[in-house]
Amino acid sequence: MTKLETTRSIDSSLILDPSLAPPTLTLKDAIAIIVGIVIGAGIFETPALVAANTDRGWVVLSIWLLGGFISLIGALCYAELATTYPNVGGNYEYLKRAFGQNLAFLFAWARMTVIQTGSIALLAFVFGDYASQLLSLGPWSSSIYATIAIVLLTGFNIIGIRQGKGIQNSLTVLTILGLSLVIVLGLLLVSPAPETTTTAIASSNWGSAAIFVLLSYGGWNEAAYISAEIQRPRRNIVRSLLWSIGIITALYVLINVAFLRGLGLSGMAESKAIAADLMRQALGEPGAILISSLIAITALGSINASILTGARTNYAFGRDISLFGFLGRWETQAGTPITGFLVQGAIALLLVLMGSFARNGFEAMVDYTAPVFWFFFLLSVISLFVLRAKEPHRSRPFKVPFYPLTPIAFCAACVYLLYSSLAYTGFGAIVGVAVVLLGIPFWQWYRVKQRRS
Repeated sequence: MTKLETTRSIDSSLILDPSLAPPTLTLKDAIAIIVGIVIGAGIFETPALVAANTDRGWVVLSIWLLGGFISLIGALCYAELATTYPNVGGNYEYLKRAFGQNLAFLFAWARMTVIQTGSIALLAFVFGDYASQLLSLGPWSSSIYATIAIVLLTGFNIIGIRQGKGIQNSLTVLTILGLSLVIVLGLLLVSPAPETTTTAIASSNWGSAAIFVLLSYGGWNEAAYISAEIQRPRRNIVRSLLWSIGIITALYVLINVAFLRGLGLSGMAESKAIAADLMRQALGEPGAILISSLIAITALGSINASILTGARTNYAFGRDISLFGFLGRWETQAGTPITGFLVQGAIALLLVLMGSFARNGFEAMVDYTAPVFWFFFLLSVISLFVLRAKEPHRSRPFKVPFYPLTPIAFCAACVYLLYSSLAYTGFGAIVGVAVVLLGIPFWQWYRVKQRRS
């Protein structure tokens, strides 16, 4: 390469590999992204469902601790994959190496059309529901707010990685401060509720309760998609996962302690808006307004983090599949895959439109994403076994402890949640699975076209 060609390649605004640019995410940034994804509006809804499936307060707290432990096991598995194969494609890269391009294509298709975009739309509906409690925009208020959130946050992330991570850090700090406020007020200002067992169920149903708990912990695996952009990845990937899950578990357990103290187990189980009920006891009606604002901010943080990480898979997808080559371009000045953001945003907006005609947009998106998410989550952990067998001599900066027992235990949890997501979800699950299956003939058509050309 001549000197002129070298200069042109450096000055070019579009490159095909972000690793050519120095990593921009610090340990603090990675923790903020992971915590921002995981701590969503679910923590303000699922505690009531968990309480309804238990008969003792200590059982509630034990299940939340168990959820944190299971998440930690999964994080250890992902830490080995992410440090061994740091790549913006995340799960896409692991599945491609372990099972080949066919399955990797199907995952990228599923993530682009169902998993990530469905999660973004789901969180956008949460934001819309609670923003509408503060200022209604009419009968379509929730959908309007959801659309505004997706458009604005996608735009901020397109401007650049520094702007996107800056917003994420700010929203995550507000989320943690807000949760801490609920915990403190619930423990200090609310009179203890009488100790009673719930009348909703005669005995504990750990299985059903664990489903809601693990759904609330979901999202920490998104660290895989920023592994190539984290500074000092061999050290900081593992530390970001451990710190994030530790922070999340502590907050989840403490807020359930506050709920138990202020509402009691029976009050938790019977509550339709558990956080609002607790805050009404502490501060009256202004407390309910405060919690609605908090949940809206929390949802915004999760949307932004999901948008930031989701476009990375689209980039890796386009880099490998020429038909989607327009996705595989990286804007060096902004440090972002701009086309990946635009496509992701457009699909998420389409899902918001679809969810607007359902009875409950949030529930429709849960049904739409859950089975597909847990299926590929299971395959990603299985890829750990496959890659250890296929590449035994590859350097592994971090190895999951107690192998193979640790990944086997997490695989068992994934199988149970996959079964539950198929058994207890509605029509939306069928639609989500059907959209993924549409990727199979699409992939076959592409392969035939590629061979002919």
